[in-house]
Amino acid sequence: MRARSVSKSALAVAVTTVTALVATGCGGSDSGSASSGGGKELNIYAWAGEIPDAVVEKFEKETGIKVTVDTFDSNETMTAKLSSGSAGYDLVEPSQYSVQQLIGQQLIEPLDHSRVKGLDNLADKFRDPSYDPGNKYSIPWIWGTTGFAYNDKCIPSASSWKTLFDAKYKGKVYMLDNMLAAYIAGLQVTGARATSTDEGEIKAATDALIDQKKMLAGYNSTNYPQLLSTGQACAAQAWSGTAMAKVVAANPHVHYVLPEEGGSIWTDGLSIPKGAKNTDSAYQFINYLLKPEIAAMATDAGSASANAKARDFIKDKKALENPAVYASDEAIANADFLLDPGTAMTHFQQGWTKVKAS
Repeated sequence: MRARSVSKSALAVAVTTVTALVATGCGGSDSGSASSGGGKELNIYAWAGEIPDAVVEKFEKETGIKVTVDTFDSNETMTAKLSSGSAGYDLVEPSQYSVQQLIGQQLIEPLDHSRVKGLDNLADKFRDPSYDPGNKYSIPWIWGTTGFAYNDKCIPSASSWKTLFDAKYKGKVYMLDNMLAAYIAGLQVTGARATSTDEGEIKAATDALIDQKKMLAGYNSTNYPQLLSTGQACAAQAWSGTAMAKVVAANPHVHYVLPEEGGSIWTDGLSIPKGAKNTDSAYQFINYLLKPEIAAMATDAGSASANAKARDFIKDKKALENPAVYASDEAIANADFLLDPGTAMTHFQQGWTKVKAS
């Protein structure tokens, strides 16, 4: 998960999604009747900024389908909306661990792969992911990482989570205001994997986070890139993606890194909710996003595409070398691809309550 998503980001491992057949198309047509999968409209619930306006506008122009995009700030918010039974969305954009949870709650439909065109355009690591074998319920769209960033005017160099726990930077360090994101650092800095569900290891991470809190400037999931750029922050836990990438590209003193302990990888993808009315339009949009030239638009907007063939169409070639967009294979070698912690979520929630109350 983009640990952010636990509510992003992910880990997190970013990210997100795919799209369906174009009007000229591959795969079913919109007849306008509810029984055939809906009319010429599409209602999407997605992470803010992850589906570029330019993509939506281009899709509308080419297909004649009217698209409405509502945005959320956490997987939990999205899940709650679907659970209410009155959301009315045709596509949602869950992070990987959230896909597992939505499957378990029967809130998303299995995808009809006979209506999906372009799966072979995805990078290998996104074609048969552990959280959704065979991409049965979700098509990856974008991906990213959870690590940290620092300003070298304050910290000459940094490669470990330990930097964010170092008392010498008291009042100049921020952590993401997100439970599982914080626990990525807490677990890894105490020698565990970020995927751990061991109660003892979670307790050790909780103790580390409580001790760390004494020297933090605060928890911040919004404007930490700007605080790093101005020097108000020396270091901050961070998600890769648009906001962080822009600061890294513009300010040579700000560096985004995956810690030597690993960090995490997240991905965000498209799924069809139970009871969706406009399924024809949903598949058209999924197939549209799977087109390499369309997927490349996500990277030009600041996000790493899960579409391997999109690289040839990316206009901003510098993005391919920006670690806050595309982390290198070496950097992600030790990164954890976070999954749903299942019953261990209780340990995280109880621990996080203690951290916030300390």
